[in-house]
Amino acid sequence: MVCGGFTCSKNALCSLNVVYMLVGLLLIGVAAWGKEFGTVSSIHIIGGVIAVGVFLLLIAIVGLIGAIHHHQVMLFFYMVILFIVFLFQFGVSCSCLAMNRGQQEKLLDSSWRLISNDTKLNLEKQLDCCGLRNSSLTQTQFSRDVQNCHAPCKDKRYCYTCGEKMLQHATEALKILGGVGLFFSFTEILGVWLAVRYRNQKDPRANPSAFL
Repeated sequence: MVCGGFTCSKNALCSLNVVYMLVGLLLIGVAAWGKEFGTVSSIHIIGGVIAVGVFLLLIAIVGLIGAIHHHQVMLFFYMVILFIVFLFQFGVSCSCLAMNRGQQEKLLDSSWRLISNDTKLNLEKQLDCCGLRNSSLTQTQFSRDVQNCHAPCKDKRYCYTCGEKMLQHATEALKILGGVGLFFSFTEILGVWLAVRYRNQKDPRANPSAFL
């Protein structure tokens, strides 16, 4: 049977969803490892990564069951949800690739205000820095952060700000993140296309007079 046939579409869709399941399990495992070894202390970050992994795992299971049984309803919901995820991920990936230095600084400032003091202290120790950015708009917050900082560099004469260290690699990190997200967004639209084509194909083993 040629690759455009029923069996090939079924196998391709099943393989794609198995990959999604592995990625979902990997995200859950990495989040659990980070929490266990204290790499990430914020429960919000851990919870967010686990939520993404569980969501991807559930979508992959729905798609896999729908592909195996040629289930019309499950394939329909799989297509709709995966297309919404594609739109969101495509937009976020493009934003990452287009973000300039000023936007990166604003993003860091807003994120720094949202995270807990424990997470700030953990980051300062890991990066060996104190405070985020010493600017006129953040002077009060910066002074408070430096006062509470317990990074090893405080025993020396000078500490870099965490903003300086983060922004050194922020552009490269955002390009990698945007590129990976863009790649996976195209695999999602591939999954939608495969699901649409497979859903409209007739199972050669089924009753020829049955409605599919």
